Amino acid sequence: MFLHLGADVMVLKQDIVAVLDLETRTASTTRDFLKIARDHGLLQSITEGEKFRSYVITTDRVYLSPISCGTLKKRAGLAWAQE
Repeated sequence: MFLHLGADVMVLKQDIVAVLDLETRTASTTRDFLKIARDHGLLQSITEGEKFRSYVITTDRVYLSPISCGTLKKRAGLAWAQE
């Protein structure tokens, strides 16, 4: 099963490691992680000029998505999705 992340990008649900809210970007560990992902060419923005609302970490890439964390979790049917 696939999950649409925005901008015609779809990933296998089984490849998703985490879906994080935009608000986590201020945490030092998140900033460090995103810097490492960017430095290794693993960070991909799929916002097409929109502001990003979530980070989707997969087994091989980190996506900046214009779709909110809650919406992505609901679309994926994840048991841990919260309102």
